[in-house]
Amino acid sequence: MTERTIAPAPAAPPAAAGRCVRLFHPRPRSSARLVCFPHGAGTAHAFTGLSGALPEDVELLAVQYPGREDRRAEPFATDIAALAREACDALIPYTGRPLFLLGHSMGALVAFETARLLERRSTVTRLFVSAARPPSQDWAEPDLDDSADEVIVTMLRHLGGVPEALFEEPDFLAEVLRTARADNRLVRRYRSAEDVTLKTPLTVLLAASDPKNSRAQVQDWSRHTTAGFAVEGHSGGHFGLTDRASATAELLTGYIRDDLAGTTTGVPADLVREIYLAGPESRAGRLTTDLTLLPDAAREVLPPAAYAFVAGDAGTGETGRANRAAFDRWRLVPRVLRGVTRRDLSVSFLDQRLAAPVLLAPISAQAVVHPEGELAAVRGAADAGLPFVLSSLSSHSLEDVAAAAGPGPRWFQLYWPSDDDLAASLVRRAEASGYTALVLTVDAPTFGYRPGDLDHGFLPFVDGTGLANYTSDPVFRAALPSGAGTAAVVGHWASVFANPSLAWDRLPWLRELTDLPLVVKGVLHPEDARLALAGGADGVIVSNHGGRQLDGTMAALDCLPAVRDAVGDAVPVLLDSGVRTGGDVVKALALGADAVLYGRPYQYGLALGGRRGVHHVLRCLLAELDLALTLAGRDSVEALGPDLLAPAGRPLQLPGEPGSPSAPRS
Repeated sequence: MTERTIAPAPAAPPAAAGRCVRLFHPRPRSSARLVCFPHGAGTAHAFTGLSGALPEDVELLAVQYPGREDRRAEPFATDIAALAREACDALIPYTGRPLFLLGHSMGALVAFETARLLERRSTVTRLFVSAARPPSQDWAEPDLDDSADEVIVTMLRHLGGVPEALFEEPDFLAEVLRTARADNRLVRRYRSAEDVTLKTPLTVLLAASDPKNSRAQVQDWSRHTTAGFAVEGHSGGHFGLTDRASATAELLTGYIRDDLAGTTTGVPADLVREIYLAGPESRAGRLTTDLTLLPDAAREVLPPAAYAFVAGDAGTGETGRANRAAFDRWRLVPRVLRGVTRRDLSVSFLDQRLAAPVLLAPISAQAVVHPEGELAAVRGAADAGLPFVLSSLSSHSLEDVAAAAGPGPRWFQLYWPSDDDLAASLVRRAEASGYTALVLTVDAPTFGYRPGDLDHGFLPFVDGTGLANYTSDPVFRAALPSGAGTAAVVGHWASVFANPSLAWDRLPWLRELTDLPLVVKGVLHPEDARLALAGGADGVIVSNHGGRQLDGTMAALDCLPAVRDAVGDAVPVLLDSGVRTGGDVVKALALGADAVLYGRPYQYGLALGGRRGVHHVLRCLLAELDLALTLAGRDSVEALGPDLLAPAGRPLQLPGEPGSPSAPRS
């Protein structure tokens, strides 16, 4: 049980709020209601600050348990189920707007059981739980009926959040001891079966400095929902949720608005209408919708070395600038009055149907920009319905990332190590974890010359960040000495990671190793594309590593048409490097790409907002792509071709005229 002391003064509920529900700040124009369930020994007033901190489009209802404050004369509940039944009955009149439930500590159990009941009679959009182990676990709470008063006070001090002076108030202390013991009985009597599940998405809110709960303890909440699941970190201790009301309000509001958007948005472009209808006040504190401004915003929140690691290019940055200039050299020539009322963004290749021609590019060591790293990123990708390509150099193991992705599509990117047994082990683990394609990166036989990283002396792998796929691999671990520390782990990784001796004649070995579709990433020259196919690859990714490897190379977009011509129309060709906007996606597809890989912008979103930041960036990209199709007079991405493009700064030439783009691919 988790207890927090509360002010014993009685509080009258607002008119018509009922004896169970408290409404501190009525918001008649709100779009959703957040129902909060207090911790053990707590009252509805624990959420007064959070109620005031929420924006006008979210109204907070707080549940008041019997036996305390204005309900002190009533007997305590006999079990968690009784509290849930009362709360469910009281909330039915409030189900005219979407309900979100939030339970803190013991309140998480009450909220969970209330959600089960409401699912039968109404709907719950999302359940948030905080400072609580899963309902099927033994909370191992001591019997406070047999504990001395001093023991309970010591527990309260350990959990924090109570002014020391209140312990000297006899009436206050007596009230807390009375309610703490009563609520302790409820928790000790409660246990849910492991197979009891909700149909509601569930988010665990985990405080960074909580002395009572850890990520390992709360992970099994995932067993209790058949919908989306996530663990969202936040600052503070056991009561950080209520102590930091403004930060909590921002965190919860982001989820609530995203969930509401997900239930009302039929097509990506509806994001624009949604924002306008919500009005100017809804944009306060929100991320920009201008995807080109994300680097500046991320620079403000990231340490300089971390920002340089994400944003930095090789050498003078000439390749990175060339990637952007290549997109600027093309202009769109829309056709009008084409009767485009519906757009189809989906594409098919490698026997897979994707919702849109966008995949999240593999980026290493994402914990550098956000504590949850790839776990938050893959969840954001899943929220947007886009495939996530996991780097070999990830901060979390490929198995953990697969679990976080849920049913969302995912590919695995391989840096082929010098140890073939290790390479085989990584590939087999990817197969076993449900990755549906293998991406072999071939343009990084060694690290590029990156002044940003060098000037900071920063490489995350040196302290083990980004090596989770290696440290979790049985072949890698078997080669380490007993009791190996970080230095030994990093040393062994450094000895096997680079493989500059690789040549095209080795590719058939990898092809024979797996039945997964094999895509070679890092191709610019048409002949290399032909060699990749000859070695067994199923497709290629035209890429210069985003300008992070060799300075002064050609832009990837400039190489795309020649690679497409070299491999023909039937071979999947993807583009990576320099894509920033929905218009960029249109240009890449018009020049021959089947899809693009999207990299740094989602990393900036990760730095700025974790999972929700990633989702926001991807929603903006897809909305712009969807609108671009409409405005260009195309009803699908498959209808895009070079006839849509013209060189910038030159008079328009009709198809077939010298120097004009060729006809679209069939």
